[in-house]
Amino acid sequence: MKKLIKKLHLWLSLPLGIVISITCFTGAVLIFEKEITESIQRRYYYVDSVGDQKISFADAISAVEPLLEEGQRITGIVVSPDASRTWKVSLSSPKHAAVYVNQYSGEVLGSPKRLSFFSTMFRLHRWLMDTRPAEKGAIYWGKMIVGISTLACVILLLTGVVLWIPKSVQMFKNRSKISVTRGWRRFLYDLHVAGGIYATLFVLAMALTGLTWSFEWYREGLYKIFGAEGASKVAASKQPRSSGVTAPAAYEVAYDEVVSRYDSHGDVTITPNTISVKLGGMGNPRAADKYTYNPSSGAIESVTLYDDAPRRQKMSGWIYSLHVGNWGGMITRILWFLAAMLGATLPITGYYLWIKRSFAGKK
Repeated sequence: MKKLIKKLHLWLSLPLGIVISITCFTGAVLIFEKEITESIQRRYYYVDSVGDQKISFADAISAVEPLLEEGQRITGIVVSPDASRTWKVSLSSPKHAAVYVNQYSGEVLGSPKRLSFFSTMFRLHRWLMDTRPAEKGAIYWGKMIVGISTLACVILLLTGVVLWIPKSVQMFKNRSKISVTRGWRRFLYDLHVAGGIYATLFVLAMALTGLTWSFEWYREGLYKIFGAEGASKVAASKQPRSSGVTAPAAYEVAYDEVVSRYDSHGDVTITPNTISVKLGGMGNPRAADKYTYNPSSGAIESVTLYDDAPRRQKMSGWIYSLHVGNWGGMITRILWFLAAMLGATLPITGYYLWIKRSFAGKK
């Protein structure tokens, strides 16, 4: 049985290992994209000095409106609890577009662009640089290959654990440490065997959650297992829609009323008739309470607490958090980064060991 598992481990890794390495490496790099981007483009995200008086939301909207292109509209403002962070004014198009405003001076700081390096890393991570086919129903090959490779990664991790299981205490000790004093070949062997076992749980979490973006059948099956199937359509149908122009003062009234209910919170997003308050803290960083308010008066009309949110919505946030490792703050993000980098080395060290064995056998 172990011989069959060994062959499965080998023949799955040979054609797909390089894709697994690319996916793990790019995923590791993307974990700290936000921090690196905000450090390089700091002028957009932070004010030089914190003032005593902030401008109104209406003033921020008025400052941005003259810069809008045809067809664009303002969809919301994101306010951070950190007084040094600028306001983010979200736009309807293109996707994720936003303009940043100094909330003390009213200066429009502009729209930061995603760094080309991270854009490339993301396209490699998701689609191997492939582009979505124009024809509806056509195979999205890059996405498909990444998905198949991720499925293979799950099998490789599980078969790797089976092959690692030691038969004695001494073997357990040998397979649990990485030697740096016995030459390169031994180091690479230990990195593959011991390093692989240390990274397994983390990479397995990344792979099992990552599959939800590759295959609809997997995503829907996972939701069904946890009793969350079909909830997305119900939740979408209940989303409130803006009915007319929001009075300038309504933004302030609604915002002040909502934030007064919290001792601490994360980012607050205000749209023409809704407010979303991220709860912050450990766990699901996307967890948020949602409010609707009267566009004329700003009076709060309804609230949906995160605890009462649809199960599918909660699962979606947890899946993302487990995939990128941000559920436990900086500590888990660092662990996920190290595990993903280690995961990227596993196919490479595996190739090396296979080649060395193959040549040794011929000799």
